[in-house]
Amino acid sequence: MKKKLIFASRVYKLQNMYKKAVILLFFIGVWGLRLYAQQEMQFTQYWANKISFNPGYMGTENKICVGTMYRNQWMGFKENNNKVNPESFTFSIHSLVNPLRGGLGAFLYTDKLGYEQNIGARLGYAYRVSIQGGYLGIGLMGGFLNKKIDFSKFNPLDQGDPLLSSQGIKSAMTFDLSFGLYYQMPQKFYAGISASQLLQSAAKLDVNVSPKLKRHYYITGGYEYALPSNPSFVFVPSILVKTDFASAQYDFNTNVVYNEKFWGGLSYRVQDAIAINLGLQPMENLYLGYSYDLTSSQMGKNGRSSGSHELYLKYCFKIKVTKYQESYRNVRFM
Repeated sequence: MKKKLIFASRVYKLQNMYKKAVILLFFIGVWGLRLYAQQEMQFTQYWANKISFNPGYMGTENKICVGTMYRNQWMGFKENNNKVNPESFTFSIHSLVNPLRGGLGAFLYTDKLGYEQNIGARLGYAYRVSIQGGYLGIGLMGGFLNKKIDFSKFNPLDQGDPLLSSQGIKSAMTFDLSFGLYYQMPQKFYAGISASQLLQSAAKLDVNVSPKLKRHYYITGGYEYALPSNPSFVFVPSILVKTDFASAQYDFNTNVVYNEKFWGGLSYRVQDAIAINLGLQPMENLYLGYSYDLTSSQMGKNGRSSGSHELYLKYCFKIKVTKYQESYRNVRFM
């Protein structure tokens, strides 16, 4: 009897080790789809979505700006006929609020990666300071992230493994913070430094599965140069560096803006993709943009991916406060 108990105990331990190993391999495989295994969303048109990685940007446009961006990355990448390529959607709104001496903003997003889905919401405030002809935004954002993983879609080593198929869908909610500094001299240049997932919170999906958010750091900058011979053409080179100190990602971009209505350019993401950017301003305060990434990494070889598509839309407007002329009666004519 004692030998049977010892044998049963060993089998149970081996099953638990197997279960943990399969789950660990899944997370390594799925998160490895992200370039350099970084957790945060990736956008080619990062200059049009700065609020997603730098809270100091809120309120810099002196208007109420509403924006949305959609990215379908590595299209065509599948596993067992299941669509597993990353797909991201964001919605943001921010505005300068003069009585608060800064900007307020909100950022909503959904991010799918394999059998994982992240849905988040952030709210923040950026204090604004005038410095040397420009403005410095000091921003802080806090928000909630709901992480959900469908374990039933795993591809187990042994088909019908009850330890894996019984997991089903697991989800957990976490809270985290982001902080950023953003300096801008209008129509000249901008620079920013920021950090996200500061608390490195853990999503407790299961007793054995608690993926931890990793802190990310960003450095960005851009410059506007108008051709002296033809000021209608403005060159806007920019850069974004993202790192978690385990790996780093570098994005270089140059756009040419014509008459403040049309723009186009090229982007290069080191060891990942070359992208083309196009955009226009069809009417005042309305901006439309599109980019296509031609994947240069292993993901694009052997037809595994047909590239990445990205769309963005932004509309800004000012709040007009109607001023009424004050009237009064002269006491001499009452």
